[in-house]
Order: sequence, then C-alpha cells, then structure tokens
Amino acid sequence: MKTKCGQDCMSNNPAKTKTFYPMFYKDVKRIFDVVVSAILIVLFIPFWIIIPLIIKIDSPGSVIFKQKRVGANNRHFTIFKFRTMKEGTPDIPTDEVKDSSHLSTRVGKFLRRSSIDEIPQLINILKGDMSFVGPRPALYNQDLLIRLRTENGVYKLKPGVTGLAQIKGRDDLSIQDKVMYDRIYAENASIWLDLKIILATIKAAITGKGVK
Repeated sequence: MKTKCGQDCMSNNPAKTKTFYPMFYKDVKRIFDVVVSAILIVLFIPFWIIIPLIIKIDSPGSVIFKQKRVGANNRHFTIFKFRTMKEGTPDIPTDEVKDSSHLSTRVGKFLRRSSIDEIPQLINILKGDMSFVGPRPALYNQDLLIRLRTENGVYKLKPGVTGLAQIKGRDDLSIQDKVMYDRIYAENASIWLDLKIILATIKAAITGKGVK
C-alpha cells in the first residue's frame, strides 16, 4: 500500500506540530506503559524460555539482537529484539533491502511476521526508552528519516513498539509517508487513539500485513 505525501504534509517548522499534551495524558500513558509491560514480561515467561531455545537450535549467534536507535529528542538508546536475521547481516532497515528473505533465519521469518520478535522491547518500555505507542524508533544511520522527523517536530515523541504508520502499511510505506503518519499521530495523540492503534496492531500481527 502506497500513499501520496506531497510537500504540504512536510514542514520545516517543528513548532507547527502540536506535541505538547495535557500532563494527565503523559502521566496516564507512562503508568499504562509501566504496569502493562511489567505484567506482560511475567505472562510471557514461556516465550522467554521457548523462543531463545528455538533461535539457538535454528541458527548460530546471539538470542537477543541489540541495536542503536534514536529515541525522544534524538537521543540514542539500545533496542532489544529476538534475533530474526543471520549473523553478519548489514545494519540497515529491512525496507531498504530488496529481498531480505535470504538474510532471515528460518524461524526469524515467523517471529518477524507475527511480531513476536518485538517482545524484548517490553524491557525498553519498562526502562522508559520507549512506549507501547509512538513512532517506530529510527536506526542511528537513517539520516533522511531523522531529519524529516526533526523538521516536523516528531523527534520530541518517545518511540513506540507500534504506531500509526505501523498499522497504515509498515514496510510498504515510503519514509515520507511514515513521517506523515507520525506527524498526524503527534497532532492527535490521546489515550483513545493509543488504544485504537494497539487493537489495530494486534489484527495486523495476526495477518502479517506490511511486513517484509
């Protein structure tokens, strides 16, 4: 799915993007993040045991994949994921690889399609690096994405495990379209919108829509 995003949805003035929310929204969002991530970490104990064993049996290498990402206010942090790619895979976004199938491990294809590989990011949420909902954190070397988010004020937001762009096309979207959806989220963020995105993400995870 491709959407068209012209110059009218890109801005060189970050101040035009409304990213200042009522204090109660930020507080409620953080409480939700902490409580739910802590509960899920406990509930997902079987995954913490079974998935690493499967990854180890499937291919050589580490179980947890660590990568430098860009967080709120363009500060770097380390993101955690279950490894889905072969050791030695280039440190670039999967949507920039023409055919990433040969780089994925056998079990990695399923983990990524089902979004199970994202489970370790519950630790990032608990630490405060991320939220459940927000723009997906850019890689440290995605210069265009970082620049456009900065120009549009999106850089102020805490990155999320899922976001509006994730449910609108994910890897099928261009960088410009991703920033367009990030900005729409920034200008309309609310508890209700967050819940709608989470529910839509569950549906997308089941279908694997937009995953490359």
